[in-house]
Amino acid sequence: MRILIIGGGIAGTAAALALDKAGFGVTVHEAHPDSGADIGAFLTLASNGMLALAQFGAAEAVARRGFELTAMRLTGDNGAVVSTVPLGETGDPLRRFRCLRRAELCAALREEAVGRGIEIRQGERFVTAAEDADGVTAEFADGTTARGDLLLGADGIHSVVRPLTDPEAAAPRYAGQRVFYGYSTEAAPPHEPGRIEMLRGSSSAMGYTVSPEGETYWFARVSADELSEDEIAGTTPAQWRERLLPLLRPDATPAADIVEATDGRLMVTNASDLASVGRWRTPRMLLVGDAAHAASPATGQGASMALEDAVVLAKSLRDAPDTASALERYEELRRPRVERNIVNSARLTPRRAPGRLERTLKNYRAKWRGRGGGPHARSDSAVEEEQELARQLDWDTPLAADSPAPQGS
Repeated sequence: MRILIIGGGIAGTAAALALDKAGFGVTVHEAHPDSGADIGAFLTLASNGMLALAQFGAAEAVARRGFELTAMRLTGDNGAVVSTVPLGETGDPLRRFRCLRRAELCAALREEAVGRGIEIRQGERFVTAAEDADGVTAEFADGTTARGDLLLGADGIHSVVRPLTDPEAAAPRYAGQRVFYGYSTEAAPPHEPGRIEMLRGSSSAMGYTVSPEGETYWFARVSADELSEDEIAGTTPAQWRERLLPLLRPDATPAADIVEATDGRLMVTNASDLASVGRWRTPRMLLVGDAAHAASPATGQGASMALEDAVVLAKSLRDAPDTASALERYEELRRPRVERNIVNSARLTPRRAPGRLERTLKNYRAKWRGRGGGPHARSDSAVEEEQELARQLDWDTPLAADSPAPQGS
């Protein structure tokens, strides 16, 4: 089977690596002439994302690019510490949360793909595709075409493939918040190695962590009207900083000092997501990653969900008797989980989101401290869902035809 992958970002390159391991021929077609990396913003990979990476041999390469996060602390707008909880599978270095720039994750995956002989074709902007009984033909803006047995739309929230699988799919929607990202080598906020700080501000939800090299990575989510593309492109980092500072100054937290110490490495974007996409697939095309199930960034699970997609898809195609049943099984397993993540992220994103950070910590406390039992022990159903996800991701465990779909993180 020959598979065409449209999009060379996280979802597309991870899918290429997993499918290649499963024995399929893949070619990645990326519109950007140099790389598929989203420059600037950083992300966290949770334990489920690191577990998925390990299934196709990329966990070590990614781990080298980032740094560990082993705890999360919540501080209120009055400066009082509300709670501190552990993060991830701390007993296994390759299951710990990792913080890294999105561009670094893309680069690590791309290097792994190139090293394994996977073809990544840059500067090929996808326009449309036509399928027939024997395969699918992709057309690109430069007039070239490519032929395969299956086409994956891994081209993100603004997917060009999505209208081909679902002409009635709604456009991405604004989730109600602007998200600021920045980096500072001049800030000196309170921190401990491996800890991410969540600040429940009066007008924002902010998080920061300090790398082993002493660089502060931070984000702030602010409820406001949607920004236009022209406003995003035409506003300088210094101007964004001056807009953000008055919202942070009233709080007795390090937020304002961190932002004030940030120079030109500051950017802003609209938090967006997708309502449920009714059709992920046709007989010869399938959506994966944000093209199918983009969530707002509140839960920090977008990249990890895309990595899970890659593993489950590769195993579905490997284990199913034919392509049609493989794609059907993939959707049955993935749709409930990723759509739950969209809902959870949306609940954390509206205007009252700063006060909902405590709920996030309660969820983490139940998930990670509950492993040992005691007063924070998780329900049997939560344990079963986690075990089922581990079975679905484990490369050497065949996908059972009747395995349930685990719920979202």
